[in-house]
Amino acid sequence: MSTWLITGCSTGLGRALAETVIAAGHDVVVTARDEAKVADLAEQAPEKVLAAALDVTDPAQVTAVVTQAEERFGRIDVLVNNAGYGYRAAVEEGEDADVRALFETHFFGSVSMIKAVLPGMRARRAGSIVNISSIGAQARPAGSGYYSAVKAALEGMSGSLRSELQPLGIAVTVVEPGGFRTDFAGRSLTQSSTPIADYADTAGKRRKENDTTHGTQPGDPVRAGQAILTAVESAEPPAMLLLGTDSLTSYRTVLTAALAETEVWEQLSTSTDYDA
Repeated sequence: MSTWLITGCSTGLGRALAETVIAAGHDVVVTARDEAKVADLAEQAPEKVLAAALDVTDPAQVTAVVTQAEERFGRIDVLVNNAGYGYRAAVEEGEDADVRALFETHFFGSVSMIKAVLPGMRARRAGSIVNISSIGAQARPAGSGYYSAVKAALEGMSGSLRSELQPLGIAVTVVEPGGFRTDFAGRSLTQSSTPIADYADTAGKRRKENDTTHGTQPGDPVRAGQAILTAVESAEPPAMLLLGTDSLTSYRTVLTAALAETEVWEQLSTSTDYDA
């Protein structure tokens, strides 16, 4: 059995993953900003589950949670950076404070967690880091520019991190979910306060008051949790795990379009080399 530390376990994919890992018999540290929201998870198996308060933007809490986990279970084998929320706005509409808060949570919060667990993983030459991203990092829909940007930043960092840690026996996996039937597009979705009329037919269509997809998403969070557990426990965890048919289809569409455009502009691209 291994020890997992999962951020953002109060609802959604984080809770579903936590329940899956607990059912599999692993030791688990379940976290949320409000510890009371994950107390029931600890009650399922008090000897194997530790509930803890964690705001990933608070360095003191990050250090405290990792210390608690190591004192209780001896080590952290798997870190899952799941804490986060959605933000929708046309790029011009985005409020600076909201955008910075988004990056503090999704990117810098994840980096803080990674730095806190890596000394132990490096010492053991073993471990796994799972960073929950989004197909939005690839598809980049109108109205999700900032959310796509923060997830793209997380993915870029994860790629380099994987190259740095692979020789040390530590795996890094990015997970790109599509639409899942969670609170993500409901309670967990924020947006710019003042819409601009010129974006009504692009970013505006995805504002909460106009989006009718909540509650009808194709993805099952329980099956997502099982898929993540399977990937982590595989002999060679993937660099990227797409979750959901919609995510897989979108990713292939993006790759096909990118390749086609690359070929159209190939001659101009190669024209910048020095003559042989």
